[in-house]
Amino acid sequence: MLGQENVQPIHADLILTNGQIATQDDRRSFAKAVAIKDERLIAVGSEREVLAYQNNQTQVIDLAGRTVIPGLNDSHIHLIRGGLNFNLELRWDGVPSLADGLRMLKEQVDRTPPPQWVRIVGGWNEFQFAEKRLPTLNEINAIAPDTPVFILHLYDRALLNQAALRAVGYDRNTPEPLGGEIQRDGYGNPTGLLIARPNAMILYATLAKGPKLPYEYQLNSTRQFMRELNRLGITSVIDAGGGFQNYPEDYAIIDQLRRDDQLTVRIAYNLFTQRPKQEFEDFSKWVKMTKPGDGDDFYRVNGAGEMLVFSAADFEDFLEPRPDLVPTLEDELQRVVQLLAEHRWPFRLHATYDESISRFLNVFEAVNREVPFDGLHWFFDHAETVSDRNLERIKALGGGIAIQHRMAYQGEYFIDRYGAEAAQRTPPIQRMLDLEIPVGAGTDATRVASYNPFVSLYWMVTGKTVGGTAMYSEQNCLDRMEALRRYTVGSAWFSNEESKKGAIVPGRLADLAVLSDDYFVVPAEQIKHLESVLTIVGGKVVYGAGDFAHLAPPALPVTPDWSPVKYYGGYARSTPAVLTNRESVHKPFHIGCCVHLPICNWGKASHNLNQAGSLSGLWGGMGCSCFAF
Repeated sequence: MLGQENVQPIHADLILTNGQIATQDDRRSFAKAVAIKDERLIAVGSEREVLAYQNNQTQVIDLAGRTVIPGLNDSHIHLIRGGLNFNLELRWDGVPSLADGLRMLKEQVDRTPPPQWVRIVGGWNEFQFAEKRLPTLNEINAIAPDTPVFILHLYDRALLNQAALRAVGYDRNTPEPLGGEIQRDGYGNPTGLLIARPNAMILYATLAKGPKLPYEYQLNSTRQFMRELNRLGITSVIDAGGGFQNYPEDYAIIDQLRRDDQLTVRIAYNLFTQRPKQEFEDFSKWVKMTKPGDGDDFYRVNGAGEMLVFSAADFEDFLEPRPDLVPTLEDELQRVVQLLAEHRWPFRLHATYDESISRFLNVFEAVNREVPFDGLHWFFDHAETVSDRNLERIKALGGGIAIQHRMAYQGEYFIDRYGAEAAQRTPPIQRMLDLEIPVGAGTDATRVASYNPFVSLYWMVTGKTVGGTAMYSEQNCLDRMEALRRYTVGSAWFSNEESKKGAIVPGRLADLAVLSDDYFVVPAEQIKHLESVLTIVGGKVVYGAGDFAHLAPPALPVTPDWSPVKYYGGYARSTPAVLTNRESVHKPFHIGCCVHLPICNWGKASHNLNQAGSLSGLWGGMGCSCFAF
């Protein structure tokens, strides 16, 4: 070809060979090797084809036959808020028994200095424990008579010991707060149980009273959280905002980490309104301050939501009846959605119940008649009980649905209230795919479900909760390839990055994870125990373990020194931890360790399913002596 002699060959910065690479291209093909240059993939194929891009400066990594997947992309997580608090939190995610959890709690109480709290905030439920029950207040108070302990259980309740009640100032004279209930004994004294009824505001507000980390520690905390996500193969997220996450104030930490080139997870973030009845004013201000796409491939504005107006928040708590949304919903939501459509802002909206979704769609259809969406990416989050009729309406409006494995943590409660048949399609993922609605996967971590994507993949493949309850028939379970696609090519649609992420093909960002075992063939129960042994973001190694530990970046010490993360890490391993180059290694669990503490009858029985599958005892024992102090 004319001029061929002047063409300079392209040489890769990094080549990975001898792998089983699930490319997630349109053919679902596998490859043996990939070449990377300047943060992008330049070749994918056989070893002979890819090694043609090698020169004497190219780094070559032999994967020894391991399975490689595109970097996982959580389409709904609260990384920015979670990062600010990660180093403060003792996590029970994946802990196999309550005895282990109480042992961890006691150890952490002993090392936590005043006035700090010990917090267990989401990512677990009692059904994952061998004992199939929650801790009792007696147990918590015996372990921690002086150190405040706050334990959040999903978004239905929190358990506070007496020291925590003193720290937050709750006593017999404290009035009942809006959006919650302080349970009291026969003398009017708070027992330590906070109940979300009709919403979780009391849980949010009480948690917010705790001490915060100083700025430098928040930087470290956010980096530790990202490293934990990297350990689990996550390279991208879409941050869904959150309560008490004000823009731009609470984004200062993540802004600085981006400026300092210290992000190891790509973040597209949504803005979440913070002021009831002033939502239109919030978004009117923000559409003048910024716009979707502002930023770069590591950190960028994605759009609005998941909270657009407070009147549209159909809070999910399957221990309580479905909430009826207020009559002002339509007018308030229409003003905000029309503003967003006029400014071409993608938006997302939290939606649990089909009854709510019907009303939301009425608003969206009305706005679309005035200001056509015309390809604007908008989507619902969650949609556990969405009907076929409303799926068709979503499809007609060009919307998507971001699903999360909340039902893996709340399935038993849903079954008890609505029945096993209703639980069969919560949500109807396969029907969504049949209609060719964009579907992305995620976790909604950190305050309900765990951030571990492999637990989410396990849920999609098996249809089971973390406690082992089977919810779905085979018709609503996904095969392993399709489930993985929801976390890769599927999630890319939700941040308008289909051409950049989700597949290992030339031209895409070089984000990938090398797995600890073969996702496609391990027994289904082992899926939730997978992790990454080598995670690469933009062609740069951000995490390495085992045979790849020497490739990892230098260890990042955990601050403060008493942080639970230093001693336990994050999501619990079921086997001894793979040694890495970090300063502190997660402790393996010693199943059978036991904290011998008194257990009241309520604690023993309240959450054990009876033979009929009932949870009718859930609140029945609240008058027992454990709650009288």
